[in-house]
Amino acid sequence: MGLPMRIALATDHAGFPYKEDIKAFLIELGHEPVDYGSNHDGPVDYPDFIVLAAEAVARDECERGIVFGGSGNGEAIAANKVPGIRCALCWEGYTARMARQHNDANMLSVGARVVGPELLREIVRIWLEAGFDGGRHQRRIEKIAQIEARHRAR
Repeated sequence: MGLPMRIALATDHAGFPYKEDIKAFLIELGHEPVDYGSNHDGPVDYPDFIVLAAEAVARDECERGIVFGGSGNGEAIAANKVPGIRCALCWEGYTARMARQHNDANMLSVGARVVGPELLREIVRIWLEAGFDGGRHQRRIEKIAQIEARHRAR
């Protein structure tokens, strides 16, 4: 599985049970989950929690981050507003593997209303185990960073 990592976790109310499950799963795998909330299944404004996790990853306080929501779409969008974040919405193993290998995704978003709990663990495991391929993909990641820098400068 590689070296243990600090992994930021955050969720909305729909993803709360998944966050709790993955927190335990990460500990089983030898990683250190860092929980940025929410800490209940009542309605919340997910950007409040997702951005905290994304900022921790962007500041290198956590090596990676995983966020959860009903569909995972809003959570991925919110995380991707933080400079330096490449959050991929994944719904099965192939998208999780490609997110790491080709896009060097440092955050993963999963929809609790889209994937079941066993598939969730498979997605997370694959995403954690996959490495970045570099090569032609590095050039593309650099271009994304340049776009981000141009827009930040405006």
